[in-house]
Amino acid sequence: MQTLLPVFLVLTCALCTPVPAHAGRQGYVADLQQRSFDKDLWQQAEWLNLLHYKPTGYMHRGFISSVDDANFFYAADGKTSPRHELMATLAAFFVEQPNGNGHALCRYPARFNWLAKQLEIDAARLPAVTCSDYTEWRGLIHAGSVTMVFPTYQLNSPSSMFGHTLLRLDPANDENWSDWLSYAVNFGANITDDDNSVAYAWKGLTGGYPGLFIVTPYFRKIQEYNQIEKRDIQEYKLNLRPEEVETLVTHLWELKEVNFDYYFFTENCSYRLLELLEVARPGTELTDEFVVTAIPVDTVRAVERAGFVEGTFFRPSQQTIVKQMIRDLPESDQARLEKLLEQPIDEQDPDFHSLPAARQRVLLETAYKLLRLRQTRKARDPLIAKKSYRLLAMMNRYPPGKAVEIAAPVRPENGHHSKRVTFGALERRGKSWTELGFRMSYHSLEDNESGYLRGAQINIANIVLRRKNSSGTVVVQQADFADIFSLTPRSRFFKPISWRVRGGLERVYSDDQDRPVAHVSGGGGYSWSLPGDGMVYALLTGRLEANSTFDTWVEPALGAAAGGLYHSKIGTGHAEFHAEQFAGGEYRLKFTFIQNLVLSRDNALRFNFRREWHDDRDFNEVGLSYQHFF
Repeated sequence: MQTLLPVFLVLTCALCTPVPAHAGRQGYVADLQQRSFDKDLWQQAEWLNLLHYKPTGYMHRGFISSVDDANFFYAADGKTSPRHELMATLAAFFVEQPNGNGHALCRYPARFNWLAKQLEIDAARLPAVTCSDYTEWRGLIHAGSVTMVFPTYQLNSPSSMFGHTLLRLDPANDENWSDWLSYAVNFGANITDDDNSVAYAWKGLTGGYPGLFIVTPYFRKIQEYNQIEKRDIQEYKLNLRPEEVETLVTHLWELKEVNFDYYFFTENCSYRLLELLEVARPGTELTDEFVVTAIPVDTVRAVERAGFVEGTFFRPSQQTIVKQMIRDLPESDQARLEKLLEQPIDEQDPDFHSLPAARQRVLLETAYKLLRLRQTRKARDPLIAKKSYRLLAMMNRYPPGKAVEIAAPVRPENGHHSKRVTFGALERRGKSWTELGFRMSYHSLEDNESGYLRGAQINIANIVLRRKNSSGTVVVQQADFADIFSLTPRSRFFKPISWRVRGGLERVYSDDQDRPVAHVSGGGGYSWSLPGDGMVYALLTGRLEANSTFDTWVEPALGAAAGGLYHSKIGTGHAEFHAEQFAGGEYRLKFTFIQNLVLSRDNALRFNFRREWHDDRDFNEVGLSYQHFF
């Protein structure tokens, strides 16, 4: 950059005397710059998108690029001046530079292609450069079409609890091509190995990490999401035209090793992919609506609304496949499966050989895949490795079986929207209240489950205001920073832990009145499926609460919770009994019942009943609310 800036000044400064040996080229560059100025090219959507500029200031009078890397710009003020950056880029294209790979023509092919088309640049006047790095990279990327990929939610990972999006680059119309050979385009935070979950959350929220685009073989992403993290994948083939795909791919090269601002809720993996699609198809506004949050499933909806999606495909995780294989087994074969897993393999077992050959193979394949699934992210166990080998060897004696049929679930973008507003009326302790609530995201256990993972709750930035009807007093009833609940049922072959964590402000009954307190609560335990569409759970819980009535400024409590959910066509019901005892002696018992009535995809009624028992008083709370998702 230091060598290019003086050249740019020579080319654009009216007071400078051109070097005679390059007078013709300099004059041509000056002519191109003048024509670009006359055409206002620096204000065109294509240029603004290529440099990732967004309007800033009052009445959008300025610009700033979200690229946080000085090497991305040729002008000294290129981050905030699209016009100066365009002029400097044009000058850089015509600089004689021995190292071709570092030349502007090699570094920024998408910029050059667009400017060459707009200004009809004479290629004969350009310096001769060899872009060996770009040529090699481009030869690896067989891109004729693009697919958006959505690995679904994983609550046990803070970075993945909302899902994730990436792009896949595929060749055009090649029947012999496998998706596993394609390349994936992923944007993510460049985190350090020594950061814990708290550090990750803080830096992710405050922009403490740089973000990078990475192009990597797609099979690695299948292994990461489908096999290691056990996440189903939804794929959306996009209808980009060949020239749009070419623009996207050449721009990806320009972003190689370039740092961006990264924010977990806004300028994240999904937001950056929308920017790529805006580069590919200028005039499409995908990012404008994502000012406060850019939740992956909402960005999928935006891409679908903009008319990009032409087809979908569901790729179940290995865990989903194995669970379906187990469900398909007769009860007697499930007992045989346990024997294969837990006991030494007896290849002469008469009970096993009494089965038809097809059932024998299914049992062996199910046992093998379940063993491999259990070993995910674990150190190699020689005994399990030996057993897996023997199972695989036995399987190979049979003809191939048919593929497991997995019914594709409702796609995530067809579920209710992420934000929610609530209007309600209730009676508490004999007094009537009206209620107004707003939740930034995302899904509660009782919400319409269509398109969402059953048993998974993620509520972020949830606030509830209440107005006492008799006096007009308005209070903050609840202000949760986060409320996450993961209910994963245990079974004969899977033993997961269910858990909950919640933190924020709320009003609780303490010392004869409702008082505002700050708290962090959580718990862990087990859950189990019930016949039909229900589940029950039991948790041991803990709580830290700051309460003005306590002897100390913060006091711990231990407790337990037990509850159940049932799902039906009309909605979801949830009942829970929770008891907790504080270190200072105060105890609280409460029973809560919620019945959600689904009116439509984004509208619902909710009935709420609560009974509370305290040291000095028992009382009820009963309410009805209307909820709208948007």
